[in-house]
Amino acid sequence: MTTHPRPFGSQLPRRRLRQRWDRGDEQGSAAVEAVILVPAFALFIGLLVFAGRTAVAHQGMQAVAADAARSASMARTPASAQAGAEEAITYSLANNNLRCATSSVELDVSGFSAPIGTPGMVTATVTCTLNLGDLAVPGVPGTHTVSASMVSVVDTWRSAP
Repeated sequence: MTTHPRPFGSQLPRRRLRQRWDRGDEQGSAAVEAVILVPAFALFIGLLVFAGRTAVAHQGMQAVAADAARSASMARTPASAQAGAEEAITYSLANNNLRCATSSVELDVSGFSAPIGTPGMVTATVTCTLNLGDLAVPGVPGTHTVSASMVSVVDTWRSAP
């Protein structure tokens, strides 16, 4: 009497096969879900951090520009207005905890040429380049430039220099 080998699958008793099919054989599916969801969640958190840092930097730059414009408007000459604005930017960036890779100020001091008794304005535009290289989020640039402009009124009854 010769025995023929049984086909694959029929080697297991029928009861064990039924038990295996009934439980759905979902071993390892949690690991697959984690492999898919964890990087997507990390990317989402990274993008939230990027958006938050950019929004806080923009708000801080508005305060820096307001400080620079106000400091420049209290000066008597355009040269001292430029120096006062740059000094105000240095202190205001530190107070707002902004770490700019580069920062610059552009002043429009044409309001100083107005005759005494005539209102004039000083406009300060401050630009800051933020370093975002530490985020390491795909699609986020290494630097981001934020700028803000503010206007302040020059004292109408200032004395001539």
